[in-house]
Amino acid sequence: MPRLILPRLRPRHRMLFAEIRSHWARLALAMVSSFIMAVTQVAIAYLIKNVIDDIFVQKDLGMLKVMPIAVVCIFFVRGLGYFGQEYFIGIVGQHIIKNLRDAMYARVMALDLSFFQGERTGGLMSRVTFDTNMVRDMVSRSVTGMVRDFFTVLGLIGVIFYRDWRLALYAVVILPVAYYPVMYFGDAVRRASGKGQAAMEDMSALLQETFAGVKIVKAFSAEAHETRRFQGRTGRYLKLQLKNVVAQSLSSPIMEVLAGAGIALVVWYGGYQVVTGESTPGTFFSFMAAVLMLYDPVRKLSYTMNAVQEGLAATDRIYDLLETETRVKERPDAVELAAGAHTVSFENVGFSYDGNEAVLAGITFSVKPGEVTAIVGASGGGKTTLVNLIPRFFDVTGGAVKVDGIDVRDLTLASLRKRIAIVTQEPILFNDTVRANIAYGRPDAPMEEIEAAAKAAFAHDFVTAFPAGYDSVIGELGSRLSGGEKQRLAIARALLTDAPILILDEATASLDTQSERLVQKALDNLMAGRTVFVIAHRLSTIRHADRILVVAGGRIVERGAHEELLEKGGVYRKLHSMQFTEDEQ
Repeated sequence: MPRLILPRLRPRHRMLFAEIRSHWARLALAMVSSFIMAVTQVAIAYLIKNVIDDIFVQKDLGMLKVMPIAVVCIFFVRGLGYFGQEYFIGIVGQHIIKNLRDAMYARVMALDLSFFQGERTGGLMSRVTFDTNMVRDMVSRSVTGMVRDFFTVLGLIGVIFYRDWRLALYAVVILPVAYYPVMYFGDAVRRASGKGQAAMEDMSALLQETFAGVKIVKAFSAEAHETRRFQGRTGRYLKLQLKNVVAQSLSSPIMEVLAGAGIALVVWYGGYQVVTGESTPGTFFSFMAAVLMLYDPVRKLSYTMNAVQEGLAATDRIYDLLETETRVKERPDAVELAAGAHTVSFENVGFSYDGNEAVLAGITFSVKPGEVTAIVGASGGGKTTLVNLIPRFFDVTGGAVKVDGIDVRDLTLASLRKRIAIVTQEPILFNDTVRANIAYGRPDAPMEEIEAAAKAAFAHDFVTAFPAGYDSVIGELGSRLSGGEKQRLAIARALLTDAPILILDEATASLDTQSERLVQKALDNLMAGRTVFVIAHRLSTIRHADRILVVAGGRIVERGAHEELLEKGGVYRKLHSMQFTEDEQ
């Protein structure tokens, strides 16, 4: 029976069923409950002979008193079996979904940034939510259904052969024929379901994209355009679901026709036996009830098969994600990066995203503790990519990035990233309290240190002005804060981590003049005594840097102090002149 229901299992499908089997205790209780349901159904078919022959034909009063009590007891036990089956398999299904979701989230969190650049957030959300629900439905509907129907079919076949083995042959001859439409339509459902889940992923991605960018949608009066895009996605999903509906709808009528053919044979031959006196009405109706009950689980086989096929299609998509390998891997013999000040050096570093086009080439320089190195250049020159190699968001494809002379690939990721603080142009904050956002890198930090970090970042005053102070929830991505306030909270977060290596990625580029001054003061507090990398758009903010690197086309084309580079009259001088002219205008 299981082989009939689950054809052509892949190794990843067997992994899922191994996960299901790991809940063997609850599965066993669910199977016992299913067995009880099957036994009660067989008992009902068996007792029909006694009801008809003993009560209605023989008019046995004793049996009339006993039989109603027996029927009530059978249905009471059947109710207990149904509850146990649904309860225990429901628990198993929920645990499996939780484990799958936890595993998927952990896998996604372990992947490098290049994975996220190629995936859509909404698509990932669809796999974690929608696809796992499909697996849950498969477990809930199929596992118990297979067990219950398997025992029911065995028991009922036993009853009909016990009553009349010749008549039973007419009844069961149709069962092997039913296998083929079930398998054919099951494969069609699986194909349609897989495409439908991909379409749902597209729909989820569009939803996430438009909801996150709703301000831009409204600013450009693009509501109608986005509505048409969404209608296109839902239209495609509808077409795929209609194919699924057709496949599921056709399987049941075919099973009905086959069942009708079998029942017709039973009525013809069994009725002939009753008419000729070779059998009793009770025997015939008991046999007939057993046959009708027998075809019911056979008809349900198509529904069970559809649920299995949809679940297996979802399983493929889930394990596509679970089996994705990260490009940034920690070596087995990786060492811990010790606490303290650190020197960071780039030694002939090269990098390419796709292995073909070089984004960085021949990058060589070193930054000691207490030094500030600014990186400037036109957009697309590779500035952000360069600093992303320090915490190993990506791995170099040539040369090496070293901390205190140790290749970052020889360090544990946790110890390396613990020594690095990052403040980006668009500060990432979470829909939580101010306290939780500042203490994100040190959740156990005492309140005194949190307030000290906020004061050093010039954030304490506006935080205490909130009704709930540090317990105020700041909204999704800090939506209740201004740009300068969000940036100062990000700086406070970096201050609290007290990391010796600091990366500032255009931290003041999107701020107005007043906010920039406050943020720059906070940054001065943050940079003191650290190994600092500053990606700067406004050159006025880096004139006091110890070293300025001008990056163009993935290479360092100039390096030196501010005044020195101005005197050279090269690329930096041109950038400075252009910005000075823009500021005047």
